[in-house]
Amino acid sequence: MLVLQIVIAGLAQGCVYGLIALGFVLIYKATETVNFAQGDLMMLGAFAGFAGMGLFGWPFWLAALAALGAMALLGLLIERLIVRPVLGQPQFTIVMLTFGLGYVMRGLTTMVPGVGTDTHTLAVPYKGETVALGGAVVLGAEQLVVIVATAGLCTALWLLFRFTRVGIAMQASSQNQLAAYYMGIPVQRLNGLVWALAAAVAAAAGLLLAPVTFVHANMGFIGLKAFPAAIVGGFGSLPGAIVGGLIIGLVEALSGFYLPEGFKDVVPYVVVLLMLAIKPTGLFGDRARKKV
Repeated sequence: MLVLQIVIAGLAQGCVYGLIALGFVLIYKATETVNFAQGDLMMLGAFAGFAGMGLFGWPFWLAALAALGAMALLGLLIERLIVRPVLGQPQFTIVMLTFGLGYVMRGLTTMVPGVGTDTHTLAVPYKGETVALGGAVVLGAEQLVVIVATAGLCTALWLLFRFTRVGIAMQASSQNQLAAYYMGIPVQRLNGLVWALAAAVAAAAGLLLAPVTFVHANMGFIGLKAFPAAIVGGFGSLPGAIVGGLIIGLVEALSGFYLPEGFKDVVPYVVVLLMLAIKPTGLFGDRARKKV
């Protein structure tokens, strides 16, 4: 029963990794840009939810919706004002831009007096609650909410990309932006929407993670483990991001229980190295073919 609890805890943590990795993949598919500020967007989303509950006294669900909307707007502004002007430059330039953007967001957060340098608790209604399965396994409600919410969010994204015109246009643009542009698809506008969607997904990950851990300025470093999740699943695959996150979370939880102390933080990168050696494109990635 203890092993089952560890597995479910690992899957819940893996769901958070998967949601952050989903943001990596969304932006990469749309603009071929790796956004290393995705973890810090998650941190800002958690702080936005905390501000809604602490400063305005909103209930958790209203604060969560407001945080998602605010982060979507921030993602749109980042793409329009910061990323779009440098598109077409060498990839290294854009990567370093996202690194710097993450440091700026983290630094500005720590500058907020009485908030940025402290560790906070997100008082969600289900915090501290437990759920008994079969009378033998007792699980935290926070972990079950993470798993259920991730499944619901993935279903919503699948419906978006499968049955809406905007989602289908996003898929077309991710396949070939030039061809999509000539077919009348507003590629630049869609890129902004993708950044907004990725920021909202990151905020959802932050709001789900905060009750399990805490809200603090350095919680965005979890993105360093979400990046391996995107690689394991295949950097161009949306389902692969979730599967990769679940694998990393599960391996991390089991290694923390069975292996000596310290291996827990190393094992995810060992998994990445093994994946790159066996299948460099990831579990769901497609090998790029170049015609001469």
